[in-house]
Amino acid sequence: MQPAIHTSKASSILSGVHALKKVRNTVIWVIITIYALLTLYPLIWLFISAFKTNEEFFSRPFGLPTTLHFENFTRAWKVAGMGTAFVNSIVVTAISLVLTLLIGALASFILARFNFRFKTWVLGLFVLGMLIPVHSTLVPLFILLKQMGLLDSRLALILPYIAFELPIALFIITAFMSAFPKEIEEAALIDGAGYWGIFGRIMLPLSMPALSTVAILAFLRFWNDYAFALVFISKPSLKTLPLSLSVFSDGFGSDYKLTLAALSLSVIPTLVIYVIFQEKIMKGMLAGSVKG
Repeated sequence: MQPAIHTSKASSILSGVHALKKVRNTVIWVIITIYALLTLYPLIWLFISAFKTNEEFFSRPFGLPTTLHFENFTRAWKVAGMGTAFVNSIVVTAISLVLTLLIGALASFILARFNFRFKTWVLGLFVLGMLIPVHSTLVPLFILLKQMGLLDSRLALILPYIAFELPIALFIITAFMSAFPKEIEEAALIDGAGYWGIFGRIMLPLSMPALSTVAILAFLRFWNDYAFALVFISKPSLKTLPLSLSVFSDGFGSDYKLTLAALSLSVIPTLVIYVIFQEKIMKGMLAGSVKG
């Protein structure tokens, strides 16, 4: 009789533990779901409000539109010249991103895998670049670019973008590459691979999570930048997307329906990029937090 009693007690305890685990998991999922909805709500509100009229926006800011006004998107596209602005943003962002990843990966390979004099000072100098406020450099950069004859050109945006993004790129990629065992390079050298082969065939593929993390951070900075474009670009044919959105607002008021429609269109590439690279981005974040 006693073994049977002990068995029933053990089974009741196990069932109680399982019940507690289910309750805990349910509470956790409820909290995560609420947090996700709170995080996504501003984006959902943006897309919903883009279909409203200005009257509906002010009378029912959090309600659904009575009629879907698709003409908001077509008018916003034409009024702001978003076609040209999209092309300019894509060109500037793509060139800046490629050069940032290339220079950052090459410099990180040297800093992470080679020992040389003043190595710590060089890395510290780049890390100090992360502490420089971007907006405090607008006036000196404007004077410098004017003297170089680069104002009102795409290089006026590309060069500062690369310069200000390199510190964070070096910080992330160098920390990631430093964790690779030296035996990988030694084996590659024995097999006859040179340093360019080690970099291109081994280091770059292994560093894809870190490179993806840098890529998405750089893309968001380049794509959404407004200050540099406002100061360095005055030609309408060279205006980027954030700068073109300012046409809907002046000193007397804002056309909210067109502004929200244009913002909805401009945020779509960011969502697409994140959906495509989200797995590598999360791997890079986790790997960097452990290996860095």
